[in-house]
Amino acid sequence: MPPGLASPGQERQEGMARKMSALYRDRWIECTADAVRIHGYYFPWGTKRIPYSSIRTIRRVNMGILTGKGRIWGSTTLHYWASLDPRRPAKSIALILDTGGHVLPFITPDDPAAVESAIREHSAATTVTGPGVIT
Repeated sequence: MPPGLASPGQERQEGMARKMSALYRDRWIECTADAVRIHGYYFPWGTKRIPYSSIRTIRRVNMGILTGKGRIWGSTTLHYWASLDPRRPAKSIALILDTGGHVLPFITPDDPAAVESAIREHSAATTVTGPGVIT
């Protein structure tokens, strides 16, 4: 096996270890010891990794049909990027992670309070509430 390349068995074990060590995990969002991982962020199924140290603020927003619930994936404004979540229309709370970039991740974890808690425990980020956004 070439250096730096893991065998399928090693990849499986590393994935299992990551799942077991996750502070929070649902189908699309995972909080590990060092970062938030957003599955289904990039096309077609890529994962975005955001180190806790890069999260400045967590904005908690209430969603309505025109302010997030109707957006399964992507954006219309290019200021927010809604990660893939087919169950978003049934949810009412979203989190926007301010990482200092032009496009901010818009996520809808199954348990927003648990994700906020995991981020605050590992970073200096604060939580603010804000108006809904048009995604």
